[in-house]
Amino acid sequence: MPPSGPKAPKPAERPRNARENRERVLAAIRAAAIEEFSRHGLKGTSTQAIAERAGLTKPQLHYYIRGKEELYEELLMSVVAEWKSMFDAGSTDPAQVLGDYIRSKLKLAFEKPEISRIFTREVLDGGRNLEKFWPDARRRTREKVNVINGWIARGLMQPVDAYALLMSVWAMTQFYADSALQVQQMRKPNQPGWMPDREALAEELTAFVLRGCGIVPR
Repeated sequence: MPPSGPKAPKPAERPRNARENRERVLAAIRAAAIEEFSRHGLKGTSTQAIAERAGLTKPQLHYYIRGKEELYEELLMSVVAEWKSMFDAGSTDPAQVLGDYIRSKLKLAFEKPEISRIFTREVLDGGRNLEKFWPDARRRTREKVNVINGWIARGLMQPVDAYALLMSVWAMTQFYADSALQVQQMRKPNQPGWMPDREALAEELTAFVLRGCGIVPR
């Protein structure tokens, strides 16, 4: 009889395990890249730094990615993709739409602050890697502006500059990602990493915005 021992994995198991290992490595690379790009931007980040943070050698890293530029663009566009579906342009309830929009923006700022910082750093660096983003962003922003102006025309809210309203929401929500350290230092300097309660903050910001639009908060 052949000696007993651990059974060899079934042939069908090997591809699954290889796939799981690849996904694990790619997740580590992505997490490392997010950290490096959010700290140093595209120019200041090296593939060596990404590899070391991911626990890989540089040749191992290049087995999974062609270069940092491709990875950077993927991460940059991921935050843009999440922003696209946050504003319900089909609703006729400005209080609900604006409240949901603020909550969605805060959720991204609290849960994925490094991704948000990558976008902000790119803008501060001149936005050369956002050329493909701007046309669609302008179109979507015009759509939001048209919706807001439609609410105003129907008397659902008082007249405001729709662009200023949207950009104020962007500034108030993204601040909690881009300037998280400032928030912590101003409010809880002895508690590193502290952030305010997200739901309470969403209610406060929503009430502030709605009152500015002449809408009574619910």
